[in-house]
Amino acid sequence: MYFPFDSDIILENNFTLMRPICEADIDNLLDIATSDKDLLQFSPTPIYSRELLQKYIHKAVENRNIKSRYTFIVFDKTKNAYAGSTSFLNISNQDNRLEIGATWYGKAFQRTGLNRHCKYLLLEFAFDTIGAERVEFKTDERNLASRKAIEKIGGQLEGTLRRHTLMYDGYRRNTVCYSILKPEWEEMKYNLL
Repeated sequence: MYFPFDSDIILENNFTLMRPICEADIDNLLDIATSDKDLLQFSPTPIYSRELLQKYIHKAVENRNIKSRYTFIVFDKTKNAYAGSTSFLNISNQDNRLEIGATWYGKAFQRTGLNRHCKYLLLEFAFDTIGAERVEFKTDERNLASRKAIEKIGGQLEGTLRRHTLMYDGYRRNTVCYSILKPEWEEMKYNLL
């Protein structure tokens, strides 16, 4: 597997378009990020102010440059609006694996099918384009909506990492781990959408 950090990856279907996030996207995401302080209540990185969102985007661009994470901005074609963000992270070319995560959408875009379309495109890219053998998902044990969404797309529960991640408020969260393996993807991809 080789992850193409230097390429501008565009993932698109009739419902969504995902492209690399850039510094100018602050204005595309600001209303979503600041409309609900609890939007990322289970994330280690808050974004509920212009300064926090700017820092988040700057770090995302920096992480792509140092080849540690690749963050997308998500556009919902059915609503003709930017919806949020998602990423490839914990990328290991040597082990043919990566993680899909750091996903967040504004409330108006949740439970609309957008996440399923985004995850399909991300999984298709990971397995069919760059040859991943394993895709991982991690979320806060308390984040029942995220856990349900991962399970709905076929993520298999692997276990819980206890007191795994330090949150911005000092809380140490338990992280629940899921995965999809290449043979599972081959069986599920035609029914995912």
